[in-house]
Amino acid sequence: MTREQTKKIKIGSRVIGGGNPVAIQSMTNTRTEDVAATVGQILALEKAGCEIIRCAVPTMEAAESLAEIKKQIHIPLVADIHFDYRLAIAAIEHGADKIRINPGNIGDETKVRAVVEKAKAYHVPIRVGVNSGSLEKRLVEKYGGVTAEGLVESALEKVHMIEDMGYDQLVVSIKSSDVMMCVRAHERIAEVCPYPLHVGITESGTLLAGNIKSSIGLGLILSQGIGDTIRVSLTGSPVEEIKSARLILKTLGLRKGGIEVVSCPTCGRTKIDLIGLANQVEEMVQDIPLDDIKVAVMGCVVNGPGEAKEADIGIAGGIGEGLLIKKGEIIKKVKEEELLETLKQELLHWNE
Repeated sequence: MTREQTKKIKIGSRVIGGGNPVAIQSMTNTRTEDVAATVGQILALEKAGCEIIRCAVPTMEAAESLAEIKKQIHIPLVADIHFDYRLAIAAIEHGADKIRINPGNIGDETKVRAVVEKAKAYHVPIRVGVNSGSLEKRLVEKYGGVTAEGLVESALEKVHMIEDMGYDQLVVSIKSSDVMMCVRAHERIAEVCPYPLHVGITESGTLLAGNIKSSIGLGLILSQGIGDTIRVSLTGSPVEEIKSARLILKTLGLRKGGIEVVSCPTCGRTKIDLIGLANQVEEMVQDIPLDDIKVAVMGCVVNGPGEAKEADIGIAGGIGEGLLIKKGEIIKKVKEEELLETLKQELLHWNE
Protein backbone atom coordinates (compact mmCIF):
# COMPACT_ATOMS: atom_id res chain seq x y z
CA MET A 1 0.00 0.00 0.00
CA THR A 2 1.16 3.53 -0.67
CA ARG A 3 1.86 6.11 2.01
CA GLU A 4 -1.65 7.54 1.61
CA GLN A 5 -3.26 4.14 2.18
CA THR A 6 -1.40 2.93 5.27
CA LYS A 7 -2.89 3.10 8.75
CA LYS A 8 -2.11 6.18 10.83
CA ILE A 9 0.00 5.39 13.88
CA LYS A 10 0.69 7.91 16.66
CA ILE A 11 4.20 7.83 18.14
CA GLY A 12 4.32 10.34 20.94
CA SER A 13 3.58 13.69 19.32
CA ARG A 14 4.29 12.35 15.82
CA VAL A 15 1.90 10.62 13.43
CA ILE A 16 3.18 8.42 10.61
CA GLY A 17 1.24 6.69 7.84
CA GLY A 18 -1.94 7.75 6.14
CA GLY A 19 -0.21 10.25 3.89
CA ASN A 20 1.71 12.06 6.63
CA PRO A 21 5.21 13.26 5.68
CA VAL A 22 7.93 10.62 5.78
CA ALA A 23 9.53 10.94 9.23
CA ILE A 24 13.30 10.87 9.70
CA GLN A 25 14.72 8.59 12.39
CA SER A 26 18.09 7.77 13.86
CA MET A 27 19.45 5.71 16.73
CA THR A 28 21.78 6.80 19.51
CA ASN A 29 25.13 5.06 19.86
CA THR A 30 25.70 6.11 23.46
CA ARG A 31 25.09 3.84 26.44
CA THR A 32 21.44 4.51 27.24
CA GLU A 33 22.31 4.13 30.92
CA ASP A 34 24.43 7.28 30.53
CA VAL A 35 21.59 9.79 30.56
CA ALA A 36 23.74 12.90 30.05
CA ALA A 37 25.57 11.50 27.02
CA THR A 38 22.39 10.13 25.49
CA VAL A 39 20.45 13.36 25.97
CA GLY A 40 23.35 15.36 24.54
CA GLN A 41 23.40 13.26 21.41
CA ILE A 42 19.62 13.39 20.99
CA LEU A 43 19.60 17.19 21.28
CA ALA A 44 22.28 17.37 18.56
CA LEU A 45 20.17 15.06 16.41
CA GLU A 46 17.08 17.20 16.99
CA LYS A 47 19.01 20.24 15.79
CA ALA A 48 20.05 18.36 12.65
CA GLY A 49 16.42 17.47 11.88
CA CYS A 50 15.80 14.10 13.55
CA GLU A 51 12.10 13.56 14.19
CA ILE A 52 12.04 10.20 16.00
CA ILE A 53 14.91 8.73 18.01
CA ARG A 54 15.59 5.14 19.04
CA CYS A 55 17.71 3.96 21.97
CA ALA A 56 19.03 0.49 22.68
CA VAL A 57 17.63 -1.05 25.85
CA PRO A 58 19.90 -4.00 26.72
CA THR A 59 19.55 -3.73 30.51
CA MET A 60 16.97 -2.88 33.12
CA GLU A 61 19.00 0.22 34.03
CA ALA A 62 18.70 1.37 30.43
CA ALA A 63 14.94 0.87 30.51
CA GLU A 64 14.65 2.87 33.70
CA SER A 65 16.84 5.65 32.25
CA LEU A 66 14.24 6.34 29.57
CA ALA A 67 12.09 8.27 32.05
CA GLU A 68 14.80 10.85 32.70
CA ILE A 69 15.87 11.01 29.05
CA LYS A 70 12.27 11.72 28.03
CA LYS A 71 12.12 14.75 30.31
CA GLN A 72 15.01 16.42 28.53
CA ILE A 73 14.24 15.82 24.82
CA HIS A 74 11.55 17.00 22.44
CA ILE A 75 10.99 14.16 19.96
CA PRO A 76 9.37 10.72 20.35
CA LEU A 77 11.56 8.07 21.95
CA VAL A 78 11.61 4.47 20.73
CA ALA A 79 13.02 1.64 22.84
CA ASP A 80 14.91 -1.07 20.94
CA ILE A 81 14.61 -4.44 22.65
CA HIS A 82 15.95 -7.88 21.88
CA PHE A 83 15.63 -11.22 23.70
CA ASP A 84 14.20 -10.14 27.09
CA TYR A 85 10.47 -9.36 27.10
CA ARG A 86 10.77 -7.86 30.59
CA LEU A 87 12.87 -5.02 29.16
CA ALA A 88 10.08 -4.20 26.72
CA ILE A 89 7.56 -4.03 29.53
CA ALA A 90 9.88 -1.86 31.65
CA ALA A 91 10.58 0.45 28.70
CA ILE A 92 6.86 1.03 28.22
CA GLU A 93 6.38 1.69 31.93
CA HIS A 94 9.21 4.25 31.85
CA GLY A 95 7.79 6.30 29.01
CA ALA A 96 8.85 4.81 25.67
CA ASP A 97 6.66 6.24 22.90
CA LYS A 98 7.13 3.10 20.82
CA ILE A 99 8.96 -0.18 21.23
CA ARG A 100 10.86 -2.12 18.62
CA ILE A 101 10.86 -5.89 19.03
CA ASN A 102 11.39 -8.99 16.93
CA PRO A 103 8.73 -11.37 18.28
CA GLY A 104 10.90 -14.20 16.98
CA ASN A 105 13.61 -13.56 19.58
CA ILE A 106 11.58 -12.06 22.43
CA GLY A 107 10.43 -15.44 23.75
CA ASP A 108 7.43 -17.74 23.48
CA GLU A 109 3.89 -16.58 22.74
CA THR A 110 3.13 -16.03 26.43
CA LYS A 111 5.96 -13.50 26.68
CA VAL A 112 4.98 -11.76 23.45
CA ARG A 113 1.42 -11.52 24.74
CA ALA A 114 2.65 -9.93 27.98
CA VAL A 115 4.42 -7.24 25.96
CA VAL A 116 1.40 -6.69 23.73
CA GLU A 117 -0.94 -6.34 26.72
CA LYS A 118 1.36 -3.77 28.31
CA ALA A 119 1.60 -1.83 25.02
CA LYS A 120 -2.17 -1.93 24.71
CA ALA A 121 -2.65 -0.62 28.24
CA TYR A 122 -0.25 2.29 27.64
CA HIS A 123 -1.35 2.95 24.03
CA VAL A 124 2.22 2.42 22.84
CA PRO A 125 2.72 1.21 19.24
CA ILE A 126 4.96 -1.72 18.43
CA ARG A 127 7.44 -1.81 15.58
CA VAL A 128 7.68 -5.39 14.36
CA GLY A 129 11.19 -5.75 12.98
CA VAL A 130 12.64 -8.54 10.85
CA ASN A 131 16.22 -8.52 9.56
CA SER A 132 17.74 -10.80 6.93
CA GLY A 133 20.38 -11.85 9.44
CA SER A 134 17.77 -13.23 11.84
CA LEU A 135 15.43 -14.94 9.37
CA GLU A 136 14.07 -18.19 10.80
CA LYS A 137 15.87 -21.35 9.72
CA ARG A 138 12.68 -22.95 8.40
CA LEU A 139 12.07 -20.00 6.07
CA VAL A 140 15.69 -20.07 4.90
CA GLU A 141 15.21 -23.73 4.06
CA LYS A 142 11.79 -23.17 2.48
CA TYR A 143 13.07 -20.52 0.07
CA GLY A 144 16.56 -21.91 -0.45
CA GLY A 145 18.30 -19.06 1.33
CA VAL A 146 17.51 -15.61 2.64
CA THR A 147 15.06 -14.08 0.18
CA ALA A 148 12.62 -11.20 -0.12
CA GLU A 149 9.77 -13.72 0.01
CA GLY A 150 11.09 -15.17 3.25
CA LEU A 151 11.44 -11.76 4.87
CA VAL A 152 7.88 -10.83 3.96
CA GLU A 153 6.45 -14.12 5.20
CA SER A 154 8.34 -13.81 8.49
CA ALA A 155 7.13 -10.24 9.05
CA LEU A 156 3.51 -11.04 8.21
CA GLU A 157 3.50 -14.04 10.54
CA LYS A 158 4.54 -11.79 13.43
CA VAL A 159 2.03 -9.11 12.46
CA HIS A 160 -0.77 -11.67 12.41
CA MET A 161 0.34 -13.03 15.78
CA ILE A 162 -0.02 -9.60 17.39
CA GLU A 163 -3.27 -8.91 15.55
CA ASP A 164 -4.66 -12.18 16.94
CA MET A 165 -3.80 -10.84 20.40
CA GLY A 166 -6.13 -7.92 19.73
CA TYR A 167 -3.64 -5.16 18.90
CA ASP A 168 -3.19 -3.23 15.67
CA GLN A 169 -1.02 -0.25 16.57
CA LEU A 170 1.87 -1.57 14.52
CA VAL A 171 4.76 -0.37 12.37
CA VAL A 172 6.57 -2.93 10.24
CA SER A 173 10.20 -3.10 9.14
CA ILE A 174 11.94 -5.64 6.94
CA LYS A 175 15.61 -4.88 6.49
CA SER A 176 18.50 -6.37 4.61
CA SER A 177 22.01 -5.24 3.73
CA ASP A 178 21.28 -6.55 0.23
CA VAL A 179 19.85 -3.45 -1.45
CA MET A 180 17.86 -5.09 -4.24
CA MET A 181 16.50 -7.80 -1.92
CA CYS A 182 15.32 -5.04 0.38
CA VAL A 183 13.62 -3.25 -2.52
CA ARG A 184 11.84 -6.43 -3.67
CA ALA A 185 10.73 -7.21 -0.12
CA HIS A 186 9.19 -3.76 0.31
CA GLU A 187 7.42 -3.99 -3.02
CA ARG A 188 5.89 -7.30 -1.95
CA ILE A 189 4.87 -6.36 1.57
CA ALA A 190 3.39 -3.05 0.43
CA GLU A 191 0.83 -5.02 -1.59
CA VAL A 192 -0.63 -6.72 1.48
CA CYS A 193 0.36 -4.80 4.63
CA PRO A 194 -1.92 -1.99 5.88
CA TYR A 195 0.59 -0.72 8.47
CA PRO A 196 3.20 2.02 8.09
CA LEU A 197 6.58 0.78 6.90
CA HIS A 198 9.88 1.74 8.51
CA VAL A 199 12.38 1.67 5.65
CA GLY A 200 16.15 1.36 5.73
CA ILE A 201 19.09 -0.58 4.38
CA THR A 202 20.53 -2.26 7.45
CA GLU A 203 24.28 -2.54 8.06
CA SER A 204 24.81 -0.47 4.93
CA GLY A 205 28.37 0.46 5.86
CA THR A 206 30.62 3.48 6.24
CA LEU A 207 29.74 7.01 5.16
CA LEU A 208 30.68 6.36 1.54
CA ALA A 209 29.25 2.87 1.04
CA GLY A 210 26.33 3.45 3.39
CA ASN A 211 25.23 6.63 1.70
CA ILE A 212 25.40 5.11 -1.78
CA LYS A 213 23.53 1.93 -0.81
CA SER A 214 20.94 3.80 1.25
CA SER A 215 20.35 6.38 -1.47
CA ILE A 216 19.78 3.71 -4.11
CA GLY A 217 17.61 1.50 -1.88
CA LEU A 218 15.55 4.23 -0.27
CA GLY A 219 15.24 6.06 -3.57
CA LEU A 220 13.82 3.01 -5.34
CA ILE A 221 11.41 2.24 -2.49
CA LEU A 222 10.21 5.75 -1.67
CA SER A 223 9.79 6.71 -5.33
CA GLN A 224 7.08 4.04 -5.57
CA GLY A 225 5.08 5.66 -2.78
CA ILE A 226 6.22 3.03 -0.29
CA GLY A 227 7.56 3.91 3.18
CA ASP A 228 6.38 6.12 6.04
CA THR A 229 9.52 6.61 8.12
CA ILE A 230 13.19 6.12 7.27
CA ARG A 231 16.57 5.60 8.86
CA VAL A 232 19.82 5.86 6.95
CA SER A 233 22.05 3.38 8.80
CA LEU A 234 25.68 4.52 8.71
CA THR A 235 28.83 3.46 10.52
CA GLY A 236 29.52 6.94 11.77
CA SER A 237 27.95 9.81 13.65
CA PRO A 238 24.14 9.59 13.83
CA VAL A 239 24.03 13.26 12.80
CA GLU A 240 25.38 12.19 9.39
CA GLU A 241 22.37 9.86 9.08
CA ILE A 242 20.02 12.82 9.45
CA LYS A 243 21.87 14.92 6.87
CA SER A 244 21.68 12.05 4.39
CA ALA A 245 18.02 11.29 5.08
CA ARG A 246 17.03 14.93 4.59
CA LEU A 247 18.89 15.13 1.29
CA ILE A 248 17.38 11.86 0.04
CA LEU A 249 13.85 13.09 0.80
CA LYS A 250 14.54 16.49 -0.73
CA THR A 251 16.03 14.96 -3.87
CA LEU A 252 12.92 12.79 -4.30
CA GLY A 253 10.65 15.83 -3.77
CA LEU A 254 9.26 14.40 -0.51
CA ARG A 255 10.66 17.17 1.68
CA LYS A 256 11.09 20.91 1.16
CA GLY A 257 12.88 23.54 3.15
CA GLY A 258 16.45 24.34 4.01
CA ILE A 259 19.30 25.46 1.79
CA GLU A 260 20.49 23.22 -1.01
CA VAL A 261 24.15 23.45 -2.02
CA VAL A 262 25.26 22.50 -5.54
CA SER A 263 28.89 22.58 -6.61
CA CYS A 264 30.93 21.77 -9.69
CA PRO A 265 33.32 18.77 -9.75
CA THR A 266 36.40 20.99 -10.40
CA CYS A 267 38.67 20.89 -13.43
CA GLY A 268 42.01 22.22 -14.61
CA ARG A 269 40.64 25.77 -14.67
CA THR A 270 40.00 25.75 -10.92
CA LYS A 271 42.40 28.14 -9.18
CA ILE A 272 40.91 28.07 -5.67
CA ASP A 273 40.40 25.36 -3.04
CA LEU A 274 36.92 24.58 -4.30
CA ILE A 275 36.59 21.30 -2.41
CA GLY A 276 37.38 22.98 0.89
CA LEU A 277 35.16 25.94 0.05
CA ALA A 278 32.19 23.78 -0.93
CA ASN A 279 32.48 21.81 2.31
CA GLN A 280 32.64 25.03 4.31
CA VAL A 281 29.56 26.37 2.55
CA GLU A 282 27.64 23.16 3.17
CA GLU A 283 28.52 23.30 6.86
CA MET A 284 27.78 27.03 7.11
CA VAL A 285 24.26 26.84 5.69
CA GLN A 286 23.16 24.21 8.21
CA ASP A 287 22.44 26.92 10.79
CA ILE A 288 20.78 29.48 8.49
CA PRO A 289 16.97 29.23 8.71
CA LEU A 290 16.04 29.75 5.06
CA ASP A 291 13.71 27.55 3.04
CA ASP A 292 14.07 26.38 -0.54
CA ILE A 293 17.17 28.40 -1.41
CA LYS A 294 19.72 26.93 -3.84
CA VAL A 295 23.36 27.97 -3.44
CA ALA A 296 25.91 27.27 -6.17
CA VAL A 297 29.65 26.94 -5.51
CA MET A 298 31.57 27.10 -8.79
CA GLY A 299 35.25 26.65 -9.44
CA CYS A 300 35.97 29.18 -12.16
CA VAL A 301 34.72 32.44 -13.60
CA VAL A 302 34.52 31.01 -17.12
CA ASN A 303 31.38 28.91 -16.68
CA GLY A 304 30.47 29.85 -13.12
CA PRO A 305 27.89 32.55 -13.84
CA GLY A 306 26.19 30.47 -16.51
CA GLU A 307 26.16 27.26 -14.49
CA ALA A 308 24.79 29.13 -11.48
CA LYS A 309 21.76 30.49 -13.35
CA GLU A 310 19.45 27.92 -11.84
CA ALA A 311 20.62 28.81 -8.33
CA ASP A 312 19.30 31.66 -6.20
CA ILE A 313 22.81 32.72 -5.27
CA GLY A 314 26.30 31.50 -5.96
CA ILE A 315 30.02 32.12 -5.82
CA ALA A 316 32.62 31.39 -8.47
CA GLY A 317 36.37 31.36 -7.88
CA GLY A 318 39.12 33.01 -9.89
CA ILE A 319 42.82 33.61 -9.19
CA GLY A 320 42.92 34.93 -5.65
CA GLU A 321 39.42 36.33 -6.01
CA GLY A 322 35.87 35.33 -6.82
CA LEU A 323 32.47 36.50 -7.96
CA LEU A 324 29.18 36.74 -6.08
CA ILE A 325 26.33 35.79 -8.40
CA LYS A 326 22.56 36.17 -8.02
CA LYS A 327 20.24 34.53 -10.54
CA GLY A 328 23.08 34.28 -13.02
CA GLU A 329 24.04 37.94 -12.73
CA ILE A 330 27.42 39.02 -11.34
CA ILE A 331 26.84 41.27 -8.32
CA LYS A 332 30.36 41.88 -7.03
CA LYS A 333 33.97 40.73 -7.05
CA VAL A 334 35.69 39.94 -3.73
CA LYS A 335 38.98 38.49 -2.51
CA GLU A 336 39.13 34.70 -2.28
CA GLU A 337 39.41 34.76 1.51
CA GLU A 338 36.25 36.88 1.69
CA LEU A 339 34.05 34.65 -0.47
CA LEU A 340 32.62 32.52 2.34
CA GLU A 341 31.81 35.44 4.63
CA THR A 342 30.33 37.45 1.75
CA LEU A 343 28.02 34.58 0.88
CA LYS A 344 27.11 34.08 4.54
CA GLN A 345 26.14 37.72 5.00
CA GLU A 346 24.00 37.65 1.86
CA LEU A 347 22.12 34.64 3.19
CA LEU A 348 21.74 36.04 6.70
CA HIS A 349 20.16 39.20 5.24
CA TRP A 350 18.25 37.39 2.50
CA ASN A 351 14.80 38.70 3.39
CA GLU A 352 15.80 42.27 4.14
